[in-house]
Amino acid sequence: MFDDNVLERNELVQEFESSQSAPASYEPNTRSDKSDVVARAPSPSQSPAAKQPAPQPQAAAKERRLGFLYRRPVVSAVGAVLLASVMAGGYLYLDYARHFVSTDDAFIAARQSTLAPKVAGYITAVPVTDNEHIVAGQVVARLDDRDYRVALAQAKAQVAAAQASIENVDAQLDVQQAQIAANQAQVDQAQAALVFAQQQAARYQHLEQTGYGTVQTSEQYTSQLHQQQAALLSAQATLNLAQRQVEALKAQRKSAAASLAQAQAQRDQAELNLSYTIVTAAQPGRVVNLSAAVGQFAQPGTNLTMFVPDETWVTANYKEIQLNQMRPKQAVTLKIDAYPGRIIRGHVESVQPGSGTAFSLLPAQNATGNYVKIVQRVPVKIVMDNPPTDVALGPGMSVVPTVRINPSPSLAERLGRLL
Repeated sequence: MFDDNVLERNELVQEFESSQSAPASYEPNTRSDKSDVVARAPSPSQSPAAKQPAPQPQAAAKERRLGFLYRRPVVSAVGAVLLASVMAGGYLYLDYARHFVSTDDAFIAARQSTLAPKVAGYITAVPVTDNEHIVAGQVVARLDDRDYRVALAQAKAQVAAAQASIENVDAQLDVQQAQIAANQAQVDQAQAALVFAQQQAARYQHLEQTGYGTVQTSEQYTSQLHQQQAALLSAQATLNLAQRQVEALKAQRKSAAASLAQAQAQRDQAELNLSYTIVTAAQPGRVVNLSAAVGQFAQPGTNLTMFVPDETWVTANYKEIQLNQMRPKQAVTLKIDAYPGRIIRGHVESVQPGSGTAFSLLPAQNATGNYVKIVQRVPVKIVMDNPPTDVALGPGMSVVPTVRINPSPSLAERLGRLL
């Protein structure tokens, strides 16, 4: 039973395939009384197209190409010229671009700081406003200076007292020198009297021994000799005391001079404190984020305003693979995003000896097992040769620097000079 079904299915498949491969025919259903008309399609061997050989694909493509060139010669020429121009322009651009390296990871930098008073006091005046440009020495804020003027007057009075003390000691020294001179004269007088007493004593002792003088007279002049010796010793002691008094006065003068120096230092400090009541700018720049107000009590170190100096530069974070030919003094072209129509010239000042992450607060630790190499960024300092003065430039503004690493002219530049 199963074999019969299989045979019957195979016969049906063969009949279907034979019907599909047979030539198409057209048999009309209409009948005429005289005869039947049957129309059949021509076989593939009898078709006119079958008698001509089919063209090859490559030959057909070439024929179509030649046919387009023959039919459109102007368009073909223009297309060839445009293609050559594009290729030449691309080569010139690539040759020109190889002379430069650029980055968009660049920003304006400056050493901005805060302006703060060094002494305490109430603010009495703020003669500046936000974002104002100021020059070196211009006043930013004033503090109440009455207390500091009083302290300065006291310090000056102490200086005057110390100077008077020194003058007093100098006067005592002059008096003491006169006293020494008087004592020296007394010593000289005592020495002269002693010499005379020695002579008298020797004379009367000789008269006593020869019998021409009395013993009483001899003893009297001998006593006078001893008195003159004692007077000389007393005069010498007085002179020595006067000289020692000079040394004491000199030491006293040194102490007075030290007191004067201390008083002068206090006076100078009082003058400095008085000058600190006026907060000024040390260099030209702009006042930013002003917070000082009249009547505010400012402690030493209180932030009155941020100050951005005029001296700015560009910090460009180039990839480390771009630093091979970068050197200091190379020319740089700067484009600031805030002022797109302005081009600023500059030069490379220096290249930081290390990547930016190496000097960060938390440097990267690459000694790990799952290390993945990442191209690092190295900060390059670029100084502007012609910084604009009519616009404000501040830290954080985006810049696109382009460094010329090859000073030799490119082919495009040479052609431009020739033309």
